[in-house]
Amino acid sequence: MSHELHRIEHGDGTPLFFIHGFTVDHHLLLPFESVFADRPGWRRIHLDLPGHGRTPARAHPATADAVADTVADTIRQLAGDGPFALCGNSFGGLMARDMIARFGDQVTGLALIAPVATTLDRRRRATHRTFDDHPSMAHLSDADPDLVAEFMAHAVDRGEASWTAFTRYVAPGLAAHDREFTTDLARSFDLGVAPEDRFSTFDRPALVITGRQDGAVGYEDQFDLLSAYPRMTYVALDRAGHNVHLDQPEATRALFAGWLDQMSGGSGS
Repeated sequence: MSHELHRIEHGDGTPLFFIHGFTVDHHLLLPFESVFADRPGWRRIHLDLPGHGRTPARAHPATADAVADTVADTIRQLAGDGPFALCGNSFGGLMARDMIARFGDQVTGLALIAPVATTLDRRRRATHRTFDDHPSMAHLSDADPDLVAEFMAHAVDRGEASWTAFTRYVAPGLAAHDREFTTDLARSFDLGVAPEDRFSTFDRPALVITGRQDGAVGYEDQFDLLSAYPRMTYVALDRAGHNVHLDQPEATRALFAGWLDQMSGGSGS
């Protein structure tokens, strides 16, 4: 059964699908939009997964494999037989890898931002820590306590700028996701078969950005993916947790821009 995914689109050209992580929504990867100011030719499609954002769960099975089926259906509907690229974050990184197994050379490139790289029981998580260069926490004093707790659990920098980015890009998805659906999905979070067991290698531009202080998915398991992606750039950024692109926005945008330029074969200027 096909379930239409809510999406936000910008630009025209080759489709680039952005797939967010668990209990958030399409807002999370919008910070990369600034990179396209001088890089035309990309149709950016930011998806809301089932039970997330504005895509209702309805009767959708709450399993990783079923979510992947729906993502694949959406890509077929929007990209047809043409080329497209993928960017996946966290659980969305797992979904993006599964699309490589399904679509193969139709995919022109793959970017993974703090991706899930192995099953829950085998994850090597990093030790979460903070770098509090901002002793004042006044910006948190009147905020929702549950939202503050979520922020404190993942942020490595608890300053006002980090809080502003969190409220803009993370908080909307946290408020909108279907709690019953995501609780069930958490019990079936792993794919039945690892994507890399379903293909030999993906020999196209690939990028994985991890955070050295990521207490959710860590930074070590992602390195093990490189043998299946011979053109993958691997980066582990210091002072960065699970929301690595919010903790280190300039560095992640520069790396992302370089990945786009590899696919385009130009400098992007």
